[in-house]
Amino acid sequence: MKAVSLRLAICGAFLVFSGLTLANPPETVHRLSQKHDLGALARAHQSAGGAGQVQPSLDFETYRIRIEPIFLKPRPGGVRCYDCHSMLATRLRLEPLSAGSSSWTEEQSRRNFEAVSQLVTPTEPLKSHLLLHPLAQEAGGDPLHTGGKFWASQDDPEWKMLADWVSHGDQTPPAAQARSRPAATDALDFQLFKTSVEPVFLKERSGHARCYGCHILSNRVFHLETLSPGSSNWTDEQSQRNFQGALQLVVPGDPASSRLLIHPLAPEAGGDPFHSGGRQFASPNDPDWLALAEWVRGVRTGIASESAPGAMTLIYVTNSAGDTVDVIDPATNKIVQVIRGIELPHGVAFSSDGSRVYISNESESMLDVVDRRSGEILRKVCLSGRPNNIAITKDGDRVLVGIRREPGVVDVIDTTSLKRSKSIPVDGSVHNVFVTPDGKYAVSGSIENKAATIIDLQSEQAVWEIKFDSAVRPMAFEANPDGSTSRIFVQLTGLNGFAVVDFAKRAEVARIKLPEQPSGFGIAEGRTGTPSHGIGVAPDGKSLWVNSTLANAVFKYSLPELKLAGYSALPVVQTLGHSPTGAVPEWITFTPNSKIIYVSNSGAGSVSAIDTKSLKAVAVIAVGEVPKRINTLALH
Repeated sequence: MKAVSLRLAICGAFLVFSGLTLANPPETVHRLSQKHDLGALARAHQSAGGAGQVQPSLDFETYRIRIEPIFLKPRPGGVRCYDCHSMLATRLRLEPLSAGSSSWTEEQSRRNFEAVSQLVTPTEPLKSHLLLHPLAQEAGGDPLHTGGKFWASQDDPEWKMLADWVSHGDQTPPAAQARSRPAATDALDFQLFKTSVEPVFLKERSGHARCYGCHILSNRVFHLETLSPGSSNWTDEQSQRNFQGALQLVVPGDPASSRLLIHPLAPEAGGDPFHSGGRQFASPNDPDWLALAEWVRGVRTGIASESAPGAMTLIYVTNSAGDTVDVIDPATNKIVQVIRGIELPHGVAFSSDGSRVYISNESESMLDVVDRRSGEILRKVCLSGRPNNIAITKDGDRVLVGIRREPGVVDVIDTTSLKRSKSIPVDGSVHNVFVTPDGKYAVSGSIENKAATIIDLQSEQAVWEIKFDSAVRPMAFEANPDGSTSRIFVQLTGLNGFAVVDFAKRAEVARIKLPEQPSGFGIAEGRTGTPSHGIGVAPDGKSLWVNSTLANAVFKYSLPELKLAGYSALPVVQTLGHSPTGAVPEWITFTPNSKIIYVSNSGAGSVSAIDTKSLKAVAVIAVGEVPKRINTLALH
């Protein structure tokens, strides 16, 4: 108690010396709070701007449900925002809680809301003191906050929640809002809402009342139409009204910022602290939550978007512990398609014309052939054993499938007949298989036999191999100016770095260890045996990128000199009751212009999109269960 009191005293002294006193005289603040006029501050701030202007507004209900709990959250050391801001004369003055209460009354919340509004510029988070003061300076925040810096970056979930609330202040007149709203929600499909989302509201969930039972009440923020007597479904007209109501509670393209999804989600899974209807969804992996999320993302399951005629790039990621493959449009970094029905998908490759997607299916020992546009499985090709990764020959005539069983083969699938034409013997069960840049060779890697086998694709026979002192993991290839293979960069079990193989010499010529810092990850995740997994050469051939689980980062090396150029940190996973853990990066792919690298984060259930020049993350995309293999489809 003494330590907290001393900290509060120090905070108070510093605030006086730094001039962070009340923005308005006490009588002004008192007058505003007595009136309980939620728009008073905005009118006071903008009175000089002309009486005819429509003022920005902030949503009180969203504030109370999602923003206010942040002020009561214990920070490192056990101190809350509330502890200082309810006692000291700061710009943000929070109401003292009633004795024995752990939350504010509505009247108190409205007074807090007025105080918070003084520190916010509606629609402009980066001009809002509330968001900048506790944000790290290097992330764009103020130089100092005596309560500490709570958010290391603008990607922090709390910061994003506040930013979303502030961003939705709207200066548009109500009539214009009504006219413009359809343009903002064009991405959200009514028919998908009716067929996939509305049934969730009527579903009887074990231990829960139906959403419908409460949300037909008129006092609910989200109101559902009452079913006609004897009817078990809404009419189209009723569904349209339900649809319009739901649109008020979603941010198109962003499920994590959509109240419709976050409010009924369990707090420990990232949901709001309290939902009067209970914890309808225990996790974001609940099938019903996923149905809502796909609708909000604008995803139509099985239908791939065609955003630009003639040229298209898509990023495919297989969710290794699930039954889905997510498809990302790098133009928006949003999921635009979900391929379903492939349990334990592993590798992914594409036909030359982009019409087919080939996916190795571990659960059935099949190569699934998928129609790219519809996402439907066209054919299942029987393999000689359980598959791991796959590759396709440069001419597109053959899919090569690594078979993960001894003594070790690579299955060859003819893409015309869609039948297995041959199984090529190699040294050890195959975890990964690649095709060299010139298309002349395939290279398989074996964990058990610690070997890489080089296959001549003309004769379809192994022609040489190289042994290592530990298991072979992912590989990447550097090309000579004539397109032939110059070097292979090989990741090995136990090595936080990679081996360098001279292809012409058929020998290992160097080992590169990644920097020792940053560090601190991998132990809790149980991944110290595989400290570095995921490696790739950018399409322009100018850089090599290497994942590190121990650093929770991806490192960049310039080519051909292999000089370290920097690194980009990957997301940290915050788990209730546990120390933060790493993202556990797995695989790497690039956009064809080499400007963006995509890293699958198996421990975080996401894909990081990183600018290759600035080394800054431009997006973190939530995907399915344990995402691993990732590949780029580029059509011209």
